[in-house]
Parts: sequence; structure tokens; C-alpha cells
Amino acid sequence: MKEKDFGEFEKLLLTERERLVRELDHLDGAYLENLKESSGDLSSYSLHLADLGSDAFEREMNFLRSSAEGELLFETMDALRRLYRGEYAVCESCGRKISRKRLMAMPQARLCLNCKSQEERKPH
Repeated sequence: MKEKDFGEFEKLLLTERERLVRELDHLDGAYLENLKESSGDLSSYSLHLADLGSDAFEREMNFLRSSAEGELLFETMDALRRLYRGEYAVCESCGRKISRKRLMAMPQARLCLNCKSQEERKPH
């Protein structure tokens, strides 16, 4: 990998890491606020089942988004480790170079487009 590319992808990954950390902080705050509201004094709140269901749905959605963002943060941190070790942009399946175009779209990519397509076609 060229030094120019190294710097460009490092900046891209660091920016993505910062964005994900901010998003997780926001989701944590929203979750805690929702939790505080749902466990606080209920005398001013309606006990309507739809309201309770909406609160539960919102908590579940925040949890799912946090899980997805946390996984992406993990992948971003791993991509930075691979970059610093000189293992970035190499497909973990076939060992070929991952295209620049793919890395610009998905800087955390571990697989080249061909191997990722094959992986997605396999039955789970």
C-alpha cells in the first residue's frame, strides 16, 4: 500500500471511529433517558398498553442499533489494527488485494468483492 493511500484510509477509518463513538454515546443517552422515564413516578403517565408497548419497542430499537453500531465500531478498530500491521486491503479468504473502490465504500472490508459475493450465496 502506498503511503498516500495509507494516510487516506487511516483518516477515513479514524473519522468513522469518531462518528461511531458519538452515535453510541447518543444511543446510550437515549436508552438511559427512556429507562429513567419508564421506571420513574408513574402517577403522571398513562398505563395504556399501547404506551407501554411503544416504550418497549423504542428500548428494543435502541438496543439493536447500539448492537449494530458496536459491531461496526469493532470492525473499524480491527481495520485500523490491520492497517498499522500492514495487513490492510488483503482479502482474508483468497489473499488477493481488495480493490480501492471497495475499500472506499466499505473501509472495514475483510474480503474482496468476489469472496464476499461467494460468502453471501452460501446457505446459512
